[in-house]
This record gives sequence, C-alpha cells and structure tokens, in this order.
Amino acid sequence: MDGRSKGRGARGEGTDLRPASSPPIAALATARGRAALAIVRVTGDGAISVAQACFSNPALADAPTRTAHVGWIVDADGRRVDHAVALVFRAPHSATGEDTVEFTTHGGDAAPQATLAALFAAGARPAAPGEFTRRAFLNGRLDLAQAEAVADLIHAQSRLGQRAALAGLDGHVGRAVEGVRAALLQTAALVELELDFAEEDVEFASRDDLHRLLGDADRLLGELLSTARLGALARDGVRVVLGGRPNAGKSTLFNALVGSERAIVSAAPGTTRDRVEATAEIGGLAVTFVDTAGLRDTADAVEAEGVRRAEDAMHGADALLYLADAAVGPDADERAVLDGLAAARPDLPVLRLASRADLAPDAPTPWADLAVRADGPLDDLRDRLLAALCVEAVDPDASVIAVNERHRTHLADAREAVGRARHAPGAETLAVDLRTALHHLGLVTGAVTSEDVLSAVFSQFCIGK
Repeated sequence: MDGRSKGRGARGEGTDLRPASSPPIAALATARGRAALAIVRVTGDGAISVAQACFSNPALADAPTRTAHVGWIVDADGRRVDHAVALVFRAPHSATGEDTVEFTTHGGDAAPQATLAALFAAGARPAAPGEFTRRAFLNGRLDLAQAEAVADLIHAQSRLGQRAALAGLDGHVGRAVEGVRAALLQTAALVELELDFAEEDVEFASRDDLHRLLGDADRLLGELLSTARLGALARDGVRVVLGGRPNAGKSTLFNALVGSERAIVSAAPGTTRDRVEATAEIGGLAVTFVDTAGLRDTADAVEAEGVRRAEDAMHGADALLYLADAAVGPDADERAVLDGLAAARPDLPVLRLASRADLAPDAPTPWADLAVRADGPLDDLRDRLLAALCVEAVDPDASVIAVNERHRTHLADAREAVGRARHAPGAETLAVDLRTALHHLGLVTGAVTSEDVLSAVFSQFCIGK
C-alpha cells in the first residue's frame, strides 16, 4: 500500500479514535505449517527497539526505512533461535503508518514461534485479529472500505472475488462514495448557511442546482447499490444444484461441469444416494455444483433419505439445473415439483435442460430452456447460467466494483435520505435529510465511525493482518 489513499475514519466528523500511544504488537503474518519461509511482523511505538533487542545485527537501531539486514534472532537469554532477514519500515512509510519491522524466518512452526516469543519477551504484545489493518486505517493509510477489501482479498476464491477485492483495495468504492459525499457536503454547508440567515430570507443554494445534484446523487447511489448482489456472489460463491429423475443424466453433466469424475455414472437407477459437491470457476465466479439423488418414490430407506436431501438442496440453491430426458420430457409429477418450487422460491433461477439430446435429436422440447448432450460443448449452458444469475463473464484485466452488505445497508439509507431531500418542503427538513445522507455515506468509508463499527469490521480479520 503506497499511502496515497487517506482514510479519514480516525479524524472525520470530529471523531478521533486513535490511541494516545501505540504499543508494539507482533504476530505471524503468514500461515502456520510447513513452508520454506515465514514472516513475523512487529509494529508500533518502539517497534524497532523491540526488534533490535532480539536481533544480533546492531544496524536496526539507526537503519533507514525500507532497508534489509541479515542476522540472528536471539531469545531473552541471548541464544540463537533462527537466521533471518529484517526489513525496516520507519513511520509513516509502512503499511500501518508506524515503525515496523518484518522478520523473514525459516518456515514451519519452531522458528517463527521462537521469534514471536523473543519479541514478546522484549516488550511487544500479541496482536488482536485485524489489528495491523486497524492501525493502518486509524493512521490514514486506508479508508474503511479499503480495510475491508484486505480481508476480502485474503478470502477470495475466484477471479471475480479477487477483482472485486482489488478494486476495493485500490479505493474504487471509497472514491465513488466520497465523490457523492463531497458534493452533498458542499450543498449541505450552503443549506446550513441559509438557516443561519433565515431572518434575512437569503438563498445560498440554488434550488435548480440542488435538484440536479440530488438527482445525480440518487443515480450514483443506485448504481453502487446495484453491485451488492455481485459483491455477495463474489465473496460467497454460488451453489448450483442438479435435479431430476433417476437416470436423467445429472451425474454425467455434473462431471462434465466440474471437469473430473467426481460422481459415479451408472445405468442403474438410484446410484446417487447422497449429495456430491465440487467447485469450478465459471466466468470468474466460484460455482459449487451439487449432484443429487434422483427424485422418485422408493421403499428403500437410504434412497428415500437421499431424495429428501435432494429436495432440501433444491430449495436452498442459488440456481437449479433441472434435467429431463429429451425423449420423454418432464412428467406430471416433475412439473408439480417445479411448480411447488417456483411458489416457494420465486427468486430461484431455474434452467430446464433436455438431457441426452444426442440420443433423441428430433424430439420436440418446447418445455426446455436448453438441450445438452453427454459429449457436447457446455459453453451455452455456462453462459445461460451466468445470465440467470445476472452475472456477466469477468474480464480478467477489469476492475469489478462491488459493495458488501455493510456498505449496502448504509448506501440504501443514504439514498432514502436523498430521496426525502429531493421533496423536502423547507430548508430545515432539507438540512436534516442531507445530514442523514452524509452520516451514512461517512460510515461506508470511515469518515464517520465509532468503536463499535471498527470492532465489528476488524473482528472478522485473521491475526497478523
């Protein structure tokens, strides 16, 4: 992070949550387990002195920022515990905005844990979850939306999730919100000025300009809110269930979609007894496909439980691929199942697929959205699935702006306040609505914040980040 994006959460709206001092904290910044290298970080007031106390090379004390030094990590008794490289970052030229030292040690558990023990003995304390990123926010290195994007990037499991997180980390969401907020803030100041000079009946804010500004704000907030679904899909992925009668071709299609022989394919009906899951990336989106037992009445207790689980899976899906043999189509019982599902889940995207179309090329299939073959290409199906989910394939080089649920809540409240402001009967009501909109926009980026907000955001982080 180069520090060009300045978070205002620690200083905005008269709120300053920065502590009077920042005692040094330390944590492992890489995953535990067998690896070639590990990184242990210490940051805060006196971090360089703490690191020097554990390092045999005396150069750290006066080392310039962004320099590397080789030496031995030593414990409180002066015993060597590992040979390491120390990178020095002096405030404000570090990720946290504080003095920071990063030790690159050997991997595994022994060396990094011994390094941490030495740092704790020298005066550092263990970092809380997300405390490094929290300090970066409080010291103006990130806005709150960027800080949340750090966690999203760590947990990203698809290109879409990665691109959305990178766009957030680059400040796209924060800049878009701050652009709306800055325009509203200037107008709010003029409206407040009118209230101060109410007796003189002076109009500082042109009502035509105000109407245009509020219309633009409403449009921009609407565009941001429209990305919320994409944001949820990017972070959580999608569950797509394959349903249908026994021998409808579900397992064959499942294997083709995930690119491996995960499900057993057999001519014997009832082969699939329980749900089988595998994840594949489609259009940059992480899609978990779920193969299910064939839907039918059965006296077999195990198969009956599989049918029940298949029905539960369909009701809990993000999308359903329902297969029926192209030669016969869905029967009355199947249509009743689909009608009941549509009534219970009207929001569920359903693609009706005519399977084994290669075996019945001339069969009429007006009931189907698409015909699929065991050996045929699946590009059309993938495109149809993305369209049903209201997602387009992601350009691997494009930035994807997508707000999270916390952002969505505050943006919706801000847009509602802007809508009221557009029809406000007087300056006093207008001022109240503008203040409300500004408050919620500030909560997105951290220009307005509280200890409770920060605790909720950073408690979701891992230790060491």
